[in-house]
Amino acid sequence: MFVAVLLLLVTLCAHRGHSEEAEEAQRPGHVSVIIVGATGDLAKKYLWQGFFQLYVNQVSSGNSFSFHGGGLSPADKATPVLFEALKAVSCSQDVSPERCALLKEQFLRLSQYRQLKTLEDYQALAKHIEQQLQEEGMTEAGRLFYLSVPAFAYADIAEKINGSCRPSSGAWLRVVLEKPFGHDFRSAQVLASQLGSSLKDEEMYRIDHYLGKQVVSKILPFRIENRQFLDPIWNKHSIERIEIVVKETLDVKGRIPFYDQYGVIRDVLQNHLTEVMTLLTAKLPKNVSSTEEVLQNKLQIFSSLLPLGKNQAVIGQYQAYKSEVQQELNKTKDHISLTPTFAAVLAHIDETQYEGVPILLISGKMLDERVGYARILFKNDMFCLQKHNSVHCKPKQIVFYFGHGDLQYPAILVSKNLFKPALIDGDWKEVTEHKDVSVLGLSISDYYVQTPTEQREAYAELISHIFAGRKNSFISSENLLASWSLWTPLLSSLASSFPRIYPGGADNGALLDVRLKGNDISYSSEVLIISPEQMGGAAANNFQVMQGKFRSADMVSAWAEGLVERLAEDLQEAAEAAVREAGVFHLALSGGSTPLALFHRLVLHHFSFPWRNTHVWMVDERCVPLTEPESNFRSVYDHLLQHVRIPYYNIHPMPVQLNQRLCVEEDRGALQYEKELSKWVNGSSFHFVLLGVGYDGHTASLFPGSKASEHGESLVTLTESPVKPHQRMSLTFSAINRAHRVALLVMGKGKHELIQQLSRVKDNSDKYPVLAVKPDQGTLVWYIDYDALLG
Repeated sequence: MFVAVLLLLVTLCAHRGHSEEAEEAQRPGHVSVIIVGATGDLAKKYLWQGFFQLYVNQVSSGNSFSFHGGGLSPADKATPVLFEALKAVSCSQDVSPERCALLKEQFLRLSQYRQLKTLEDYQALAKHIEQQLQEEGMTEAGRLFYLSVPAFAYADIAEKINGSCRPSSGAWLRVVLEKPFGHDFRSAQVLASQLGSSLKDEEMYRIDHYLGKQVVSKILPFRIENRQFLDPIWNKHSIERIEIVVKETLDVKGRIPFYDQYGVIRDVLQNHLTEVMTLLTAKLPKNVSSTEEVLQNKLQIFSSLLPLGKNQAVIGQYQAYKSEVQQELNKTKDHISLTPTFAAVLAHIDETQYEGVPILLISGKMLDERVGYARILFKNDMFCLQKHNSVHCKPKQIVFYFGHGDLQYPAILVSKNLFKPALIDGDWKEVTEHKDVSVLGLSISDYYVQTPTEQREAYAELISHIFAGRKNSFISSENLLASWSLWTPLLSSLASSFPRIYPGGADNGALLDVRLKGNDISYSSEVLIISPEQMGGAAANNFQVMQGKFRSADMVSAWAEGLVERLAEDLQEAAEAAVREAGVFHLALSGGSTPLALFHRLVLHHFSFPWRNTHVWMVDERCVPLTEPESNFRSVYDHLLQHVRIPYYNIHPMPVQLNQRLCVEEDRGALQYEKELSKWVNGSSFHFVLLGVGYDGHTASLFPGSKASEHGESLVTLTESPVKPHQRMSLTFSAINRAHRVALLVMGKGKHELIQQLSRVKDNSDKYPVLAVKPDQGTLVWYIDYDALLG
């Protein structure tokens, strides 16, 4: 707590110093702009245009400028590339062609390229700036460094700037940093510490270009300007849900070396969408231009967000991503990438105002359209009996529309059954003439629409803020670390999860649709079986464990060795948890050959397994003497029980042989086992049940054609097998479904066709008895090896 308070005080002090910085920026003087990474894609596409716009706006303000493009390449190679980018800059419509031509000519004359690689290069840059100031008799206003380079280079460049390129006393220094700011909480913390040793907090501008989007920057002002309408409805009683969505149609070809390390959550959700979420839900500041108050209110939201775990996210990967990774990273066809290109995350804020309100954050590549928006959907208590198209019965919503999509321009839309919003300021106008388009289920004519009078590019907006020393549109270190502390646990939990493969574009259909249930989110359709091509034909020595969904239940997949290793770990974890909680662990094991590898793994590697506190029960048994090789108990004893230190009275074989007879109904062996189970097992609920699946879909000794309902509430029953020995004793579905955890282990190429069938069919437990395994309160996990999954 003390550290958090200290960090906040440091921030407030930094921001108080900032108002002085803002005043300093307005004093006439010389400003040196240095773009490091000046010939990269970002610089060519946005930065030079943004700085030209700054020059156009400031040329008559009394400031003078020089622009330096820096990079690792020698000047003779990079200069032609730089000047091609400079020649492409353009003026806004309110600048005459003649004046624009003159300003472009001046801008080119004031710009030059310098190699910035070594400390000596930065020292030479500083010397050049100082000579220029001296020769022309100019007062220095400040130096602006824009680091358009990978984040790993930040600390080294910041050290060089600090050591050799600081301006003289009285002038400001501003260093702009592009995301990503680390890839998790720890790396962000390290980066912040490294930068902090060279730069003051007020000198750093961490840029998130979404905060420069005109619609995003107007979220808080809109909420304040319309608070008389919004205050009564901006809460859990009126808000149905909040959606923040960015869809893209492009792939990530050409960006794979970066993207494969980060993925869609780090690239879009952790920064852009999270920032929008805080602006939508933070307490309104008394003064929207108060950086300190806005920061405090955003931090309050972070502290109130419920933790994000695996149940709060679904991920996907477009189908062509695999081959793009192989090509750009020079990987073999065996290589598997788990990097998600699509994610939908469900967040909740643990505050009275927003309690229970779902907040959806969704983004992905290769989707059906390019569009971005934040939508607040309100509950509608109206029911129109006849005029269903009445404005009162249509969705009630406010949409902050970032741009693109059918509407094509940025706008704030308020459905006409809510209220007519006030205009924010003179930079915005109301749109009254509409094209025939629909936005999120409503015709555009059903909205009040506001749009900027002049559309401005986000980077140009933020560059003007940097020059003015305004920090409210930038990410503070506290804000950054708070965001990473929210997202890092989710990223860790998803690290081994296999994303759902989707074809891309319109072909995705309903494949990426999601369903919300309480605090959890899931895909609304069943998982599709992954083909060997999609998996990349993973090599047999790759034991990477992947997680996903199969028939709405959790699924763990790996090659056989890795799968058995994971199952053994999960089994021991369940045993230790049960012993801690109840002092005992009740385990029910099936027979057959499938679990033998698991038994061997437990014997050879799990010496700390709590066998002394474990009771072993049988899931099913053949009606043969327990000493016979065909006996399931004999198999479990030979491969497991005789090799571990388990008390003999903790072992519970099924009584298939009574009165020197095998499975005679009058001997009531099934009832005897049921009574023993009820006596020892609390609530007759096993902690862990291990099942296999037969080629015909049977599990335990419950075969096709024997209806699950026939056994009623009984826990143990006699059954008939289609193969010898025909008679069996088995736990019923009633007993199995009471378990805390049920594991279905499916291994081998021979089970591939069965898995394919099970992935497609609806619930049909008569034909496939295994489909009746549905724990009442517990968890079902399918453990499927790649041979069974891929064939």
